[in-house]
Amino acid sequence: MSDKLGPRTFGQKEELVFLGREISEQRDYSDKVAEQIDEEVHNIIQHAYETAKRILTENKSKLIQITQKLIAQETLEGEELAALFNEPIPSTQ
Repeated sequence: MSDKLGPRTFGQKEELVFLGREISEQRDYSDKVAEQIDEEVHNIIQHAYETAKRILTENKSKLIQITQKLIAQETLEGEELAALFNEPIPSTQ
């Protein structure tokens, strides 16, 4: 789903459930819409990449701490990992 194209599915596929393979794909959209789909996919991927890069950059010191702990201990449990991030562990209830 995207703001530009909305909550829509493009194309229809017929599959053999038993074999897990597609028999055919029916395209129910124009070349222009295909270009818009490609552009939206690119934008979504680019946004996700930039967000991930920003998060990693902002938390670089924490990542280094975690790396050093893992080199020393090989494993980290939930509470120990959360303490490195100074965040409480969310309850599972």
